[in-house]
Amino acid sequence: MNKTKLAGFCLLLLAGLLTVSCRKPRTEPTPYVIDIPFGFPTRLNIPADNPMTEEGVALGKLLFEDEHLCGYQGSDPDSLMSCAYCHVRSHNYDIGDDNPHFPDGIAKGRSTGKRTIHNVMPLTNLVFNNEGYFWNGSVCAANANASSIEDIVRMAILADDEMCGTEARALAAIRADSRYPEMFKAAFGSEEITMVRIQKAIAQYVRSLVSGNSKFDRYLKGREQLTPQELHGYILFTTEEGADCFHCHGSDGSPLFTTNLFYNNGLDAVCMDDHDRYAFTGDVMDKGAYRAPSLRNVMVSAPYMHDGRFTNIDEVLTFYNEGLQFSPYVSPLMHKLEEGGRHLTPAELSDIKAFLETLTDDEYLNGSK
Repeated sequence: MNKTKLAGFCLLLLAGLLTVSCRKPRTEPTPYVIDIPFGFPTRLNIPADNPMTEEGVALGKLLFEDEHLCGYQGSDPDSLMSCAYCHVRSHNYDIGDDNPHFPDGIAKGRSTGKRTIHNVMPLTNLVFNNEGYFWNGSVCAANANASSIEDIVRMAILADDEMCGTEARALAAIRADSRYPEMFKAAFGSEEITMVRIQKAIAQYVRSLVSGNSKFDRYLKGREQLTPQELHGYILFTTEEGADCFHCHGSDGSPLFTTNLFYNNGLDAVCMDDHDRYAFTGDVMDKGAYRAPSLRNVMVSAPYMHDGRFTNIDEVLTFYNEGLQFSPYVSPLMHKLEEGGRHLTPAELSDIKAFLETLTDDEYLNGSK
C-alpha cells in the first residue's frame, strides 16, 4: 500500500472512530424499587408491559399534578383539572373534607357539574391490590375493557363526571408543554407523547404511593408501645367480642388493613345503587356490596362510605355501633346485625378511635406528604 492510500485509509478509520465515540449511548431508565413495608404482601400488581422506573414515576407525578391534563390549554381556573384535584396528597390521596375545588367533599365533572358515581377512593397501597379497583371491583383482570390502573387514567380523562376531556385535547395540551419531551424520552426512549405513555407514567406514579410508616408499624416492629387506650382499642378492633372489625379490615397479620374484598355492611335496607358489586358480578348476594377500604390513614380520608354519606369518623363508628340495616344481602360477617350494631360504650368507641389514629402515616401527620 503506497503512502497516499495508507493516509486515506487512516483518515477513514479515524473518522469512523470519531463517529462512534461521538454517538451518545442510549441511557436505559433506572428501575424503581418498591420499598415493601414490614408485614406487607410481596405480590405486587405491576403489569409486565409497564415496569416501574425512576424516570417513569417522575413523569407520572408531573402529569398527575398537571391541571392541563384535562385538555384545556388556557388559564381559567374553572376550566382546569388534574388528578390531584380529587386525590389530595395530604388526605391520603382522597378528596378530603376541606378540598378547595370540592368543598362538600363530593367530586364533580369539570365542565358538567355531574357528580361522580361513587365517593373518591384513596390511592395509597394500590400496588398491593390484586382484587380489582373501584368500590365495586369492576376494573380487574376479568374485565376486558378496563383491567388496570392504566385504564383508569384514560377513563378519568374522558369521563363526563371527571375531567370531561378528549384524547386529542389532552395530547395537544401535554405536547404544548416544553417540559415533557425530554421526560418522555428518559422514561420511554423517545420524545413521542402518546395517550398510552401518559397512562403508563401516571399508573407508575400511583403504584409508587406506598404508605406503611405509622405508629402502629413501629409497634409491630417492637420499636414503640401503644398507650393503654390505643392498645384496648386494638383489642376491640381485633376480637369478635369487641368491635369485630378485623374480618374485613385486617389486623397485625394483614397490615394493609383491608382484605380488598367486597361486603354488604348493612348500610341500607334497600339497595338502590346501579353500580354496586352486583352490577358487575350478577351475583344477587353482591347487592349493596362494596370494597372494604383500607383503614390506613383513615383519619385523614373523609368523607366515608361509597357515597360519602359520613363526614367524620364518629359518624362511621356510630353507624356500626347502632345503625346497621337488615337486608337479605348483608354479609354474614356482620355478626351483630340483628341487634342493629355492636352497642359498645362511649369509652370503648373512644378507644377504637384512638387506635385508628395510630394507623396514620407519619408523613401525613407532619404535613410533608
